[in-house]
Amino acid sequence: MKSAVLVSAIFAGAALAAPVQEFSTSAGTIKVTPIQHASLMIQAGGKVLYIDPAQGSFDKLPPADYILITDIHGDHMAPDIVSKLKKSGTGTEVVAPEAVARQVFGSNVISYGQMKTLGPFTVEAVPAYNLTRGPSAGKLFHDKGRGCGYIVAYGGKRFYFSGDTEGIPEMKALKNIDVAFVCMNLPYTMTPEEAADAVRAFHPAIVYPYHYKGSDTMAFKKALDGSGIDVRLLDWYGS
Repeated sequence: MKSAVLVSAIFAGAALAAPVQEFSTSAGTIKVTPIQHASLMIQAGGKVLYIDPAQGSFDKLPPADYILITDIHGDHMAPDIVSKLKKSGTGTEVVAPEAVARQVFGSNVISYGQMKTLGPFTVEAVPAYNLTRGPSAGKLFHDKGRGCGYIVAYGGKRFYFSGDTEGIPEMKALKNIDVAFVCMNLPYTMTPEEAADAVRAFHPAIVYPYHYKGSDTMAFKKALDGSGIDVRLLDWYGS
């Protein structure tokens, strides 16, 4: 259900682009730490989960219990950083679509619609792809089936992380999302207005623009005026 989610902003010990966001759930607090661009850390239930650890500094951040990767591009996939965050032995589980798993050793493959239980988290892979934008005629920046987004569920709350995508029908059809992190940047994904149109369709309780370098996040916020969606703007680039 899209019930209210309590959020407080506190600064972590590491040098981060934006404050840690705290959300209350039936299983206790979940913390989402923006790192940079599409990179972030989730802490809950005594476990640490990273999504797309590829941008920013990870020097003072804890090792990973779980890592989710959305796509093969360098702003999402960085094998050296993944290796740095991994615990020794089999202490870290890496989950990624097949194209990523071919390049990041030891990844467990996940496909659209598939769900995995990672400790206290339930993770579902959802589509992420371009509809029209690409480097040349007939080619797309993100082909359907290569990359994915994720829904991470914890304590009755559902968190959506879009990965690289346009406002695809599968995004607009999402249900019961409490908190959404949605990309917007040209030429690779979509405009702030296109992102707002998609978000208005699936209507999360709270939405954060991320992966937005060069985009006008205020235009995104303005486009959602009157929707009842709580739009929260953070500086993901430390500017």
